Amino acid sequence: MALEVRTGLRKVRCSAVNQHGPVVQGALLRRRLIELRRLARLTQEEVARDLEWHTSKLIRIEGGRTGVSRVDLDALGHLYGVSDPAVMEELRHLNREARSKAWWSSFKNDVSDAYLTYIGFEAGASAIRQFQPLAIPGLLQTEAYAETLVDAATDMAILKQLVQLRKLRQETLRHRPVPPCELFVLDEAVIRRRVGVRRDRTIMPTQLRHMVEVAEGNEHISIRIVPFESGSHVGMVRGAFTLLEFDNGLGELLHRENGDLHETLVGEDPRIRHVRADFEAILDEALDPTESLALILETAASME
Repeated sequence: MALEVRTGLRKVRCSAVNQHGPVVQGALLRRRLIELRRLARLTQEEVARDLEWHTSKLIRIEGGRTGVSRVDLDALGHLYGVSDPAVMEELRHLNREARSKAWWSSFKNDVSDAYLTYIGFEAGASAIRQFQPLAIPGLLQTEAYAETLVDAATDMAILKQLVQLRKLRQETLRHRPVPPCELFVLDEAVIRRRVGVRRDRTIMPTQLRHMVEVAEGNEHISIRIVPFESGSHVGMVRGAFTLLEFDNGLGELLHRENGDLHETLVGEDPRIRHVRADFEAILDEALDPTESLALILETAASME
């Protein structure tokens, strides 16, 4: 399956075939198990009673707070009336993939579990749409910019690890067999703020030129700028957010963060629909891709 995503003035076909990663595979497994339980017209309490479990165990499994063993998975499949061997093998495959070790697990001592979960979803997304009113998105940052930004907000002991994490996020996404579509909409304030100027005056202009090179060198990446001349817009109230899309029936995901606080919503939550509408409204205020890149280069030149 492929998605068509609006990235600027064109539509780009995106896919994430066989590259979802354990977090996405785990979410798919939970979604499938819930669907099967509902098709069997069973409540969580009824399942727990029939399997002689505490109800809390099934709640934790369906909520993603614990994994499911092969024995328990087979028991659930039998109770839900799964008679097709292919369906059962699909569930086992998802479970194996969900329990596999991810590259980002090595950073578990440096960032929160909530943020690592988001990175896991990001790693398997088919499309990434992000609005940023204050800072360059992590997926576009140079190491020098990231170091300056992280240095202002965290202990030096883990600075290098956090910068490395951002670098690996960029590399793994762009080296996937089929990269995701990435659309970044930035307020003009993002490119005007001279991050790092007290350390090295070249950090910000170098960062801006890097963004242009990335966008010009990859058809799956688009950058749009909302100019000051547009006046006020809904993004000024909404704040930074990211929308992820998947090509496997998982639905859409909304991620918002404020400092160390992370919120990730998946599925049919109405807040996702509202933020999606806000993103389209912000995008309508933005310059087109060519004008946006020209403004970024003009800004870089003014800083030099």
